[in-house]
Amino acid sequence: MKKYTVAIVGATGAVGQELLKILAERNFPVGELRLLATERSAGKMISWQGTDYTVQATTKDSFHGVQIALFAGGAASLEYAPAAVEAGAVVIDNSSNYRYKEDVPLVVPEVNPEDLRWHKGIIANPNCSTIQMVVALKPLHDAAKITRIQASTYQAVSGAGLPGLEELRCQTEDLNAGRPVESKVFQHQIAYNVIPQIDVLIEDGYYKEEMKMVWETRKMFHEPELPISCTAVRVPVFRSHSESISIETERPLSPEEAREILAKAPGVQVIDAPAESQYPMPLLASDTDTVYVGRIRKDISTEKGLCLWVVADQIRKGAATNAIQIAECLIREELL
Repeated sequence: MKKYTVAIVGATGAVGQELLKILAERNFPVGELRLLATERSAGKMISWQGTDYTVQATTKDSFHGVQIALFAGGAASLEYAPAAVEAGAVVIDNSSNYRYKEDVPLVVPEVNPEDLRWHKGIIANPNCSTIQMVVALKPLHDAAKITRIQASTYQAVSGAGLPGLEELRCQTEDLNAGRPVESKVFQHQIAYNVIPQIDVLIEDGYYKEEMKMVWETRKMFHEPELPISCTAVRVPVFRSHSESISIETERPLSPEEAREILAKAPGVQVIDAPAESQYPMPLLASDTDTVYVGRIRKDISTEKGLCLWVVADQIRKGAATNAIQIAECLIREELL
């Protein structure tokens, strides 16, 4: 099997570490591995597959000979992705820096793999919340054409990276010990609380995280006018995002038909026995690559509506796994 030179930019962060883990789990054909990060992280040692690697500072000269460059997120791709492409690499970027550019495909392999064919060197990985939603909704859209989406997300603190995890841990310990809490990562105390704000306020009372769901779903579904609305909420859960989703469709879609469609959908597992208290939960989804769907029921407020509950690990399928699946598609379709 042909092997590839792979670079990970942001290798020391939460998504970078998950990329390494999943490359090993999926037996990705890595020949040479380059681990890159900021000047601050340069010199750190990371062990992978029995070999110790020294993390290097990312520069524009870091990508000579690299075929696949996985950017773990943040601002680095703005500075270094063009240099990686110029050096001959295909960039798969986990940040939002390129998602909304018309000449950059935004891809979830179960949803729109065909868009990889027109890449020009950079491929954008969608927002974590969008990924799990579109994996669940695309099969229903293909079957009955979705005409409206309304979603509320319940997002784990690890969506804010390692500092988010640490803040929840520390605040919980402090509160249980009767000590005052400090909020540095989130806008308010997150322990024993929920915060209906993720990212910055941008327009008409919507935060950017909410609009990402709108912009990205429209782009991947190739439906630029599809009505979508979202409320994004940070919850005191360590890992895996949950979503309450209501859809309207062009033709009526019964819960039974929806279950049958989703049971056959790639990347989806239906857990839907509410009478036995069986439904998706973050504890079940964590450290898996599956998008779990349950609570499938008719939306009693509209004739052609369905309600669903969708849960997935946002660090894996919502970031690292999806990026590696994109790389696997590129190899399979000879698009490198």
